[in-house]
Amino acid sequence: MNKILLVEDELHVADLIKQCLEDEGYNVTHVDDGLKGIDLLKNESYNLVILDILLPKMNGLEVCKEIRKMNSQENIPILILTALGSAENIVLGLDSGADDYLSKPFKLIELKARIRNLLKRSELFDSSNTKQQNDIFKFADLEVNDYTKIVTRAGEEISLTSTEYRLLLEFIKNPTKVINRSDLLDNVWGINYEIGTNVVDVYVNYLRKKIEKEGSKKLIHTVTGMGYVLKED
Repeated sequence: MNKILLVEDELHVADLIKQCLEDEGYNVTHVDDGLKGIDLLKNESYNLVILDILLPKMNGLEVCKEIRKMNSQENIPILILTALGSAENIVLGLDSGADDYLSKPFKLIELKARIRNLLKRSELFDSSNTKQQNDIFKFADLEVNDYTKIVTRAGEEISLTSTEYRLLLEFIKNPTKVINRSDLLDNVWGINYEIGTNVVDVYVNYLRKKIEKEGSKKLIHTVTGMGYVLKED
């Protein structure tokens, strides 16, 4: 049975979510502030965290960052619930280490779909880590080891968030191919986001800043009106 930690201070929302997910067979633990969530994660294992942003004592973005610092929890899927539904706030949440977001108010059927997707993705990640294999992808002086999850350029290790890593992996698995934004949303985030969101453009910029430092050649190029491509100048 998958264990889910729900960190939500609106009790009526928490009760609704908890009842819905328990009816689906999940084991749900609920706490109403960020510090309680961190304390539980230090001592117990969960398969997924559902995290509100506007929390007492420690807000959801800070909680998310703290979770990613924990060696035992660095790969746990995090789904953010937020009433702050602008693209900027959504990207801020994702950049804090979240894997997905859902804007309030939301439909329970969509929440369940997001959870299934995140758990499936996590199971695939875990199974890949148990295989004795060494999947290495190289392009120019950029290297991605999908077994160890280590990224280097010109031999220098680059630290990426989980979302940035999946985005880079999509590019390096499809070198010189122009990939449109819709395909990136589907393949990297796993859910069809609102078509107007600029989350792909923002994350491509994040990725560029990390892998295209001053003095290095540009690798991720914009193809106007079409998308992005990994190629050398």
